[in-house]
Amino acid sequence: MSNRKKELQEFMKTIEYEFKDINLLNRALTHSSYINEKRGVPKENNERLEFLGDAILDAAISEYLYKKSDSYEEGDLTRMRASIVCESSLAECGAGLDMGKYFLLGKGEENTGGRSRSSILADALEALIGAIYLDGGWKEAEKFILKCLGDFINRAITGKLHLDYKTRLQEVVQSKTDLNIHYETVKEEGPDHNKTFYVDVIIGEEIKGSGMGRNKKEAEQSAAKNALRRRDI
Repeated sequence: MSNRKKELQEFMKTIEYEFKDINLLNRALTHSSYINEKRGVPKENNERLEFLGDAILDAAISEYLYKKSDSYEEGDLTRMRASIVCESSLAECGAGLDMGKYFLLGKGEENTGGRSRSSILADALEALIGAIYLDGGWKEAEKFILKCLGDFINRAITGKLHLDYKTRLQEVVQSKTDLNIHYETVKEEGPDHNKTFYVDVIIGEEIKGSGMGRNKKEAEQSAAKNALRRRDI
């Protein structure tokens, strides 16, 4: 058995869906940068699956909100759906599945943090949804969507989705301890017009999360979000 097949089988256990056509899963996790750098490999990246998955995702979330939120008007439903299917929600879900570990990326993307980049994670999650739909049909795709994004859906309905991560972290820490929280910029990379900032969030004296962003504020939010994923917070 090839190493790649072992990786894909491991990931199928994580998502709790067994692909009949494992090539669909492989394609969903293949970034265009990988194809562009490789010769002699099939020219199939995850962009077409992403297109399909985006439509399936919208339909599944729309149906769920329509059935579960009968007291809301069209505008409310539209705003809730937008907050659920946005890049940050999808990227957080993808990171929770550790999708980045299984990406096929070009060296350029690999070296610049592509495995944890929000846009790549979000696109790959949509591609995965498209792949599940093609492999198992609507019910399987819907089941995966509602399980993966269930927490985001509930938070959107109750108006608690996309609160400020730094504020959320502060609230969680203060409810359990009196330790101080501070953010430390570890490094900056790139030219002035296109910098990337790397930040650690430190609770007490221990680093609890790290993040990156196009400015310090974005990097701090990323670090706080990653800290909130820890079980010891």
